[in-house]
Amino acid sequence: MPNRQTPSRGVLARPLAAVVALGAFLALFVLAGPASPASAACDGTAIPKTMSGVLVNSADDGAPVPGVAITVTNCDGVEFEGETDESGAFTIDFEAGIGPVTVALDPETLPDGVEMRDGASTTNTLTGSLTELNTTFLIGPDGRNVETKWDRVAGLVYSGLLFGLILAMAALGLSMVFGTTGLTNFAHGELVTFGAMAAFFVSTGIPLPFTDNDISLPFIWAVPAVVVLALGFGWLQNTVLWQPLRKRGVGLIAAMIVSIGLQFFLRNVYAYLTGSRTETYQDYYTPEGKDAFGLFTYTNRDIAIAITCIVVLTVVLLVLQFTRIGRATRAVSDNPALAAATGINVDRVISLVWIVGTALAALSGVFLGFTLGVTYQIGQLVLLLLFAACCVGGLGSVWGALLGALIIGVLIDLSTLVIPSDLKNAGALLLLIVILLVRPQGLLGRRERVG
Repeated sequence: MPNRQTPSRGVLARPLAAVVALGAFLALFVLAGPASPASAACDGTAIPKTMSGVLVNSADDGAPVPGVAITVTNCDGVEFEGETDESGAFTIDFEAGIGPVTVALDPETLPDGVEMRDGASTTNTLTGSLTELNTTFLIGPDGRNVETKWDRVAGLVYSGLLFGLILAMAALGLSMVFGTTGLTNFAHGELVTFGAMAAFFVSTGIPLPFTDNDISLPFIWAVPAVVVLALGFGWLQNTVLWQPLRKRGVGLIAAMIVSIGLQFFLRNVYAYLTGSRTETYQDYYTPEGKDAFGLFTYTNRDIAIAITCIVVLTVVLLVLQFTRIGRATRAVSDNPALAAATGINVDRVISLVWIVGTALAALSGVFLGFTLGVTYQIGQLVLLLLFAACCVGGLGSVWGALLGALIIGVLIDLSTLVIPSDLKNAGALLLLIVILLVRPQGLLGRRERVG
């Protein structure tokens, strides 16, 4: 039998000794415990300092509270006394090193009828190395109009519906492209960014070549100009990229990878054009807020955006539902081969869908520029929300895209009642997971057999 070597005692002793030493260190740390506040001493030489404050009574319209004894205790336990003057102010000179300083109010010296606020402390502890310190004590009831989270519900629903309407236009374009081509277009978010970028440059000025002048339009005219540019951009990308890929019979997986590459290409172009800065529109960026029955605040810009979104969405949905081109689009979405057999020009329909889808995404980007700022990252910020809206409503369903976008918009704003605003998009993605588990086809999608 082969000889089995036994580790020497010294080899085993080294890790064992390390474990014992670590355990001893931890035990010493636990037994010693943190230093108690009473044992904390001043660090360094005592220097002159000043403690000041003002006592007012909220129960008497902020009237000053004179004659109240205040005691300052430095970190060495030395006390310095003073009291408030006729204006309720006090200033106490004392000496202390670097360490905690305690300021105490003697409630027995409060004037008749003046009481501390319920739950308010009569002792404050200040730390730091500043020579001029300031403190306050809460006297009288809390008369502030403190807003509860339930008071925010109406405002959050309003802002969520507005955001949902803006999101619905981009989601509708994404759903139309997916319905007619089957392509999951990861570059759709960059089409949203295109709208914000174009609106910014058209409204602030585009330099004319070979001159020192630039051309700009008022923002109200820049918006339709951006839509026209987006129509041309949609035609260009379909003609140059997607149409040749379709004619070559490129599969959906390969086309999706191409869209990912296009996404990063466009994002870097936008970053180059703006220098990776976040820009703002010059017009209508900070409109005056108006109160709506004490429930929420709105602006004329919000109303204009909401009306524009509703009109555009209504027109597109009615065209898809009742016109000849709309019926042809729905036929291509249902069965492209059968639609071609009945005489429908499938390629022309798909080209039109790309053009309209790009224009819808760009118009959505123009309005998102007000809330998110004109940044090259707009597409990155909303892409997952667009996918969530389409999946929640039903992939390929235009009505589902509208419903999903409104649900997502309201959900992510209401979620800030219980989670930090930085994490509000997580609620939309959680809803997406739940919908895919419970109803994979979406709320308005059709159940399909696979295989």
